Amino acid sequence: MSHVVHYGSSVFEGIRCYRTPDGPAIFRLQDHIRRLQDSARVLRMDSGYSDAQLAGACLGLVERNGLEECYVRPILLRGVGAAGLDPAASPVDSYIICWPWGAYLGDGALERGVDVCVSSWQRPGPNTHPALAKAGGNYISSQLITMEAVANGYHEGIALAPGGLVSEGSGQNVFLVKRGRLITPAIDGSMLDGITRDCVLELARELGIAVSEQRVPRELLYGADELFFTGTAAEITPIRSVDHVVIGGGAAGPVTRRLQQRLLDIARGRAPDSYGWRTPVRRPESEVAAA
Repeated sequence: MSHVVHYGSSVFEGIRCYRTPDGPAIFRLQDHIRRLQDSARVLRMDSGYSDAQLAGACLGLVERNGLEECYVRPILLRGVGAAGLDPAASPVDSYIICWPWGAYLGDGALERGVDVCVSSWQRPGPNTHPALAKAGGNYISSQLITMEAVANGYHEGIALAPGGLVSEGSGQNVFLVKRGRLITPAIDGSMLDGITRDCVLELARELGIAVSEQRVPRELLYGADELFFTGTAAEITPIRSVDHVVIGGGAAGPVTRRLQQRLLDIARGRAPDSYGWRTPVRRPESEVAAA
């Protein structure tokens, strides 16, 4: 009888914790928690917790489970109370889950890439579903995209926006490389503004790669020199073909590899974290003693 079971009234985040030389560290924890709270506001949900409390609970959960590397999922959902659409009588329940999770699109996907199709299922238009909120109900569309792709022999699907332009994957943002320029669809109300998407935009500028956020026609996918997905679960996953059209050389291209390496070097502590993206799970003993 929980409201979420009947009507999909939940918001959630997916956050990765990486093994580093200094112990486990959660990647972009504060940004994920901020987006969780923003999503909750869109759905008129109040977690009852501050950003600091939720972030601290994520860190404590990973440490208590003794995990060096894992996926962390905080979720806010409407519980038992209301039987109809008006959720006012249902309390907002909060949970955080963590578990080990490898490559989202299968073993070897980060190295070899994946085959995708353009889905027959489109993303909802602006002012229909709140695409910028990471809401449970939004992912009915994602399930349909993925199921269709898998049933037809692909790893994943890419969805178009209502106007026929490229939107995103089922749970990933899309980037392409054309003549050395990195291109991704502009935020248009049909897609999630991904945190890994933001990482890639930042790192591209750092590496001197020209970047364009713009309208992306479907046919631009087929003529791309490189193509890849981004997402917390997917990280940076190369796309080797779209609708059986081979992209570039059918393997991860140099720009994709460069960005993938840079992102994972920061996340795994192999490179300095000049952006402040890593949050260590275990506080240094000097900080504990000072506290």
